[in-house]
Amino acid sequence: MVLPIMALPARGLRPRRRILPVILLLLASVSLLSQETPTFSSDVKVVNVLATVRDKKGSIVNNLTKDDFKLTQDGQPETIRYFTRETDLPLTLGLLIDTSLSQRRVIEQERSASYAFLNEFMRVDKDKAFIIHFDWEIELLQDLTTDHKKLEAALDKVDMPQFDQASGGGGGGGHNRSGGGTTLYDAIFLASDELMQKQQGRKALILLTDGVDEGSKVTLNRAVEAAQRSNTLVYSILYADPEFGHQGYSHMGGGGGMGRHGGWPGGGGGGYPPPQRQERPDGKKVLQRISKETGGRFFEVSKKEPIDQIYDQIAEELRNQYSLGYSPDKASATAGYHKILVTTTNKDLIVQAREGYYAEQ
Repeated sequence: MVLPIMALPARGLRPRRRILPVILLLLASVSLLSQETPTFSSDVKVVNVLATVRDKKGSIVNNLTKDDFKLTQDGQPETIRYFTRETDLPLTLGLLIDTSLSQRRVIEQERSASYAFLNEFMRVDKDKAFIIHFDWEIELLQDLTTDHKKLEAALDKVDMPQFDQASGGGGGGGHNRSGGGTTLYDAIFLASDELMQKQQGRKALILLTDGVDEGSKVTLNRAVEAAQRSNTLVYSILYADPEFGHQGYSHMGGGGGMGRHGGWPGGGGGGYPPPQRQERPDGKKVLQRISKETGGRFFEVSKKEPIDQIYDQIAEELRNQYSLGYSPDKASATAGYHKILVTTTNKDLIVQAREGYYAEQ
């Protein structure tokens, strides 16, 4: 049975506690103490930043060293103490697929390209992924797994909501959805807060959507913050149907009538005329902002850049990252948001990395 992610108990989403790594850490600590080797205190904060570097032509640069990078926090230089090239470390992926009515003509291409990407990119017993679809509701179709067959089965469940104009989507079963609304921000928030927050290492979300949100409970700012707090990169793939909007449908209320959420804002039922049509949000700007602030990248599907080629670029990028780590002093590690800027000593190179992080109390 497919359960709405909002209905899933938080306890059920938590991974099992692993005892062996804790034992190994304790043994390592005892060994270090016996050798009188100085160790970091438990309250030392380490901030990790994943970065991708390209030259002016857009080609990935993967032969840099620690000394080629410069990093600042809130405008102050920081010493990069930890540095690795992330070419082989495990990766946790989340695939978020928009199944609102605006995507009905492109969903099959999204499904086939997504399966090919996961099947070719994910390494057996090393990388893991989960799949969520969202329209007016959010469903976790497959929890974190390394099993390709389970992921394929989940993608087969990705479908469009059944549009019920007469009843407004009410009266049917769980899959007889009205299609009104697109809870993009809620989907990002839940994927980051409920799933990614509990994972370690490299993490990335891939969004397949036109970027237009209508109906989320959380704001765009809150969704971006959740991704930043969980140290998750967000790759946005704008896949918009150019014919949508000319077929007599709209996002609001499932095609201009009363949607499942109760019709027009402000009550608009009975004999009241609906308000003037609201201007459609700019999904491209929304997705560009989400990716930029989380350290991911924005893509737009076109004839020159089809979705399978975009997936190839994402795969190449995720296999050619740098991990930079630093420990801010106590004075600059106060709770709240801190800006990060990563550059290189070569001004001709372009660095892609998240713009900041949230420090906890």
